Amino acid sequence: MDYSDALLRDILTRVRTIAVVGVSAKPVRPSYYVARYLGLKGYRVVPVNPGLAGQDLLGERVYGSLADVPEDVHMIDIFRRSEAVPAIVDEALERWPQLDAIWMQIGVRHVEAAARAEAQGVTVIQDRCPKIEYQRLFGELRMGGFATGIISSKL
Repeated sequence: MDYSDALLRDILTRVRTIAVVGVSAKPVRPSYYVARYLGLKGYRVVPVNPGLAGQDLLGERVYGSLADVPEDVHMIDIFRRSEAVPAIVDEALERWPQLDAIWMQIGVRHVEAAARAEAQGVTVIQDRCPKIEYQRLFGELRMGGFATGIISSKL
């Protein structure tokens, strides 16, 4: 999957509310720290996980499904296996026909579901992480690809 920096930057600049499907309450899990990072960058993060529904996570109520989310979201970030993607995409498109973007995390791809969303005018990103792309595009990556906060004069 090849996406231009301009497209990725446009999505990350345009969207403001992101539903993170498959978010974990465990701080060591990528879904948790990506959701946390996006929240720290000013996005409103709506956590979606049926096992955590009704709890609070990262200052927001967790919803059991996209259908349960009471407000509009601009982007869906999917932290589920590829085989779960079609049902998530269908639910998202039914709930928000004018959704801006569907983002599938690293290792998550589904060509047919992506094509259905794109046919409705939704931008789809597969096999990428919005946290990594944000850091790369907005100058936060440092040595070895990590946001270490240390800048070496030898670079």
